[in-house]
Amino acid sequence: MKIAVTCENHQVFQHFGHTPEFAVFETESGRIISEKILPTGDSGHGALAALLAEEKVDALICGGIGGGAINALKQAFILVVGGAEGDVREVAEAFVNNTLKVRENFRCSHHHHGDGHDCGSHGEGHTCGEHGCGGGSCQH
Repeated sequence: MKIAVTCENHQVFQHFGHTPEFAVFETESGRIISEKILPTGDSGHGALAALLAEEKVDALICGGIGGGAINALKQAFILVVGGAEGDVREVAEAFVNNTLKVRENFRCSHHHHGDGHDCGSHGEGHTCGEHGCGGGSCQH
């Protein structure tokens, strides 16, 4: 399985659409066998989904993400796990071991005029798989 994590300074970046890079981990038999950094350049939300699909990523782990990006990733058959935070490698390892703790409120809802947004900075955590991570997105 190939897992991408939104990344800045080896920490989970909290907004999918603005992530400067992805930490990409390849796993086998429940452990990480390789990792690399994938820069995003000037990519926007839709281009990021295409970039991950081109990289043959199976799952994306991020902090916050909007509905349009979730839909684009689902169309590319990429599992979306939102509400994560912390060191990207530790997060990927927890995901592989089914012990990843995430916030339930991770969906970004942006307004057209820049009136602010909620990227899930508050909310109680849960273990990935316990509540379905936003409409069943986190079933692995």
